[in-house]
Amino acid sequence: MNKSDFLCKSYHTKAKEMKFPRKILTVLLLIASLSIADNSQAQINTSRMLTIGRNALYFEDYILSIQYFNEVVKAKPYLAEPYLYRALAKLNLDDFRGAEKDLTLCIERNPFLVYAYLYRGIARQSTGEYLAAIADYDKGLEYRPEDKQMLINKGIAYVQHKDYDSAVITLDLLLKYHPKFTQGYITRSSVYAEKGDTVQAVADIEKSLSLDKFYAPAYGQRAIIYLQQAKYGDAEKDLNEAIRLEPKQIAYYINRGLTRYYLDNLRGAMDDYDAVMTLNPENTVARFNRGLLRAQVGDASRAIEDFNIVIQNEPDNLMAVYNRAILNEESGKYADAVKDLNTVLEVYPNFVSGYYFKSDVERKMKDMKAADTDYWYAYDLEQRLQKEKEKGKIVTGQGVFDTQEEADNNGGTADDDRKTRKQSDKSIEKFSRLVVYDREEEEIKSAYNNEIRGRVQDRNVRVDLQPQFVITYYEKTGDLDQTLNHYSKLLSEYNAGSSLKMQLRAANREAALTDGQAEYHFRSIDEYSLAIDRNHGDIDAYFGRALDFMVVHDLTEAIEDYTRVTALDPDFVFAYFNRAVVRYKKIEIETSGNADENNMTLNIQRRTVQQNINPYSKNIGNPVQANQPLTAPAENSNAYELEQILRDYNACIQINPDFVYAWYNRGNIHCARKDFRAAISDYSEAIERNPYFAEAWYNRGLSYLSLGEADRGTADLSRAGELGLAEAYSIIKKMRTE
Repeated sequence: MNKSDFLCKSYHTKAKEMKFPRKILTVLLLIASLSIADNSQAQINTSRMLTIGRNALYFEDYILSIQYFNEVVKAKPYLAEPYLYRALAKLNLDDFRGAEKDLTLCIERNPFLVYAYLYRGIARQSTGEYLAAIADYDKGLEYRPEDKQMLINKGIAYVQHKDYDSAVITLDLLLKYHPKFTQGYITRSSVYAEKGDTVQAVADIEKSLSLDKFYAPAYGQRAIIYLQQAKYGDAEKDLNEAIRLEPKQIAYYINRGLTRYYLDNLRGAMDDYDAVMTLNPENTVARFNRGLLRAQVGDASRAIEDFNIVIQNEPDNLMAVYNRAILNEESGKYADAVKDLNTVLEVYPNFVSGYYFKSDVERKMKDMKAADTDYWYAYDLEQRLQKEKEKGKIVTGQGVFDTQEEADNNGGTADDDRKTRKQSDKSIEKFSRLVVYDREEEEIKSAYNNEIRGRVQDRNVRVDLQPQFVITYYEKTGDLDQTLNHYSKLLSEYNAGSSLKMQLRAANREAALTDGQAEYHFRSIDEYSLAIDRNHGDIDAYFGRALDFMVVHDLTEAIEDYTRVTALDPDFVFAYFNRAVVRYKKIEIETSGNADENNMTLNIQRRTVQQNINPYSKNIGNPVQANQPLTAPAENSNAYELEQILRDYNACIQINPDFVYAWYNRGNIHCARKDFRAAISDYSEAIERNPYFAEAWYNRGLSYLSLGEADRGTADLSRAGELGLAEAYSIIKKMRTE
């Protein structure tokens, strides 16, 4: 089945609501009416390709749709529409920078496509460029002054920019044009709540409910206001109704757990957090709150379990670390408690209570010297900070600030007598407070059984290099056709004149053999051996047998046969290439004991404000020690073998510098040796020879990230995602949220 036929298959799925207006039906209907002239010289039918791409886009087949829009862009780069559609797909994949770039190209080609301004505004708003987003919405509103989506997004952008007065003016205009728009009232209610005007906030919520009494977010938002007003019974009643209307919305269970806690219904609160764990075991807010409740009822061991998982998923959640320290101390695990306290105090050097607590723990450990040191340090610190407070300064665990706004921007908020805190409140002094889930959590589900479709950026993926390529018979196939990306003229010419029994291909996802295939290759080895007995100079027989040995995983014999080929023909590129691949496989097996996984893992580094380097783990979201070894062997343990592999790739490049896979694979070896600059150079050579080489873009992006060059790395990953590597979007999203 070809790609066009594949996309013409019928898929049916329920459209999901998005926080921002990502649905494309309106814009598709608008642009579908535009005439797109066919270029008789083009090799593809661009009109049909756009239609198929739009179909895939509507059914949330984002990765696949990008492939088709790429083809249109290549054939007719002067058209505006394919850039717009491709940007929509990238928006849904959270590749906001890539989307913004495409939308700018779209506007350059046709400045009258109104929705290009809307979607570029969304892209900019999503990356925190609120004023630029507002400028885009204003430009779009020049053409469509009553546009509902642009008005509400503009209002939200003002809220995010903390310009609440302008937000109210914008939302007033929205509701003037659209007086029955329930979401508009809810949004304006949020603005009034931020301004502290709860009377107007509740009035807007009640107006929305008068228009639609089945609108669950209205009940959920009013419940938060009731929580703030200590009207816990009313809050619980609203949350009961919200859950009845939307039983899978996690935020409602979390906040109902809070109301039940205030109502001294600890069992009910625990039930709500258990319900969240059923819906999403990785939800850290519910798990954190449940840990606090378990600690409160004396269930220390299970509370520690909850905090362990929170810390595993969010290593920088120091509230959980401090609570775990308290529980470790209560359990007599004093060394663990001190370790956790040190972690907290590194980030919160002004946390006086933490030093006093640490002193007490050290005293219980009989380390009197350390206990006295920490006690007197805490005493002196307390005196210094008190003097700063007397000067009118704002003192938090992280530092001393001139204004409350400055303190808020550094994670601390004004103290109050509440028993809860917002997710954004990182004040360590509020470590024992339950967390209010004060924003809607977007529940993500794949539209299809195949996980490569749908919101692929929300999959947890390993931050690994794309694997090395090998010349082989079999390739593990997926839903994305990257055959053109992997085309090799040299290999094609060899296949045309080869005497081998099967066609060769370049693949970096090798398929496991079936029983029948394995039997076939064992027989083939015997046949090639007979041929070699008859003619010891038969190069094709040696090469064919080497391939057979390789696919049945007899790596030592494969290396020997590839070596015989290079001795008989010093210019046989594929023999050098595959010998290098097989040699690396042997190293992996010998060093890791895992013959099935041949990815080389990178520790990605990203520069942040607070710290110079932030190491990323092999699995996104999991902590890793800075000195964790690569999956690939370290240079000092296999230096000679790696040098042999590099010599083989050097020979390939010298014989035929246009064989891009040699550059690419050599780049992987440089990464294994942590020589990222050399790796970047090799990946760049591969990209120069094949600009559509997705894996090279991806690996170069990871190499840049390993050097802390986030902008270059993200740009390369965006291009890799554009070319079909879904994993790139997961990393882009991770980089964006850190």
